[in-house]
Amino acid sequence: MIEIFLVSILLGMVSGLLAGLFGIGGGLVIVPVLVILFTAQGFPADLVMLMAVATSLAVIILTAIASVLAHHRLGSVVWVKVFRLSPGIMVGAAVGAVVAKHISADTLRYILVIFLLYVAIQMALQVKPKPDHVKQSRALDFLVANIIGLLSSIVGIGGGTLTVPYLVSGQMLMRNAVAVASACGLPIAVAGTVSYALLGWNVLHLPEWSLGYVYLPVFLGTGLSSIATAPIGAKLAHKLPAAKLKRYFSLLLFVMAAKLMWY
Repeated sequence: MIEIFLVSILLGMVSGLLAGLFGIGGGLVIVPVLVILFTAQGFPADLVMLMAVATSLAVIILTAIASVLAHHRLGSVVWVKVFRLSPGIMVGAAVGAVVAKHISADTLRYILVIFLLYVAIQMALQVKPKPDHVKQSRALDFLVANIIGLLSSIVGIGGGTLTVPYLVSGQMLMRNAVAVASACGLPIAVAGTVSYALLGWNVLHLPEWSLGYVYLPVFLGTGLSSIATAPIGAKLAHKLPAAKLKRYFSLLLFVMAAKLMWY
């Protein structure tokens, strides 16, 4: 347990740095690494993916709080939009946890691989969401929020890669869209974490120090260290060549997707 805790601190430092540098949630890095780590530690094969996703969402609770506070101080969060999206997001996240529990571990792994490839291609090609004239009614917000919450909960991310394009399509400025997406990561993470914890409450053969499917040593180690390094990444983002770094990061995502595909 001590070894995993120490590795999780290092993982948190790296994921926090990358999250601050590229403006994405740490889940894209955390989940694949945890799959490899949990497998190496001999966790039951049918629980590895669920525990990796659930633990990643728990970590995102801490990083999302830190991110929201930072964006709020800058006055970038459009809270009206956050409150409109949050109910649908929480419903979708809860449903996503149930769906993930009832599909096979291999299917869940392939879903994660597809999502990693999607984000990697977006970053490699420097694809940016374009403003459109989509009228975003309350009904559309609720529907899209459900989908964002569902997919985010299944793959263990904060949903920024899904939320930002939707917000920009409704003519929201990129700065505000990123801030709103960061704020929406919190209800995704809370609803997903609570759902995975409850769904795994009476599951047999869970490792010691598990809260349902959430593995607490990794949650604490990764969560606390990622909060410390995310601001450093954000500062480096203003000094380093972002376009070139995104292409390098896309290569890392391609490697992780390949590793998971044949793991």
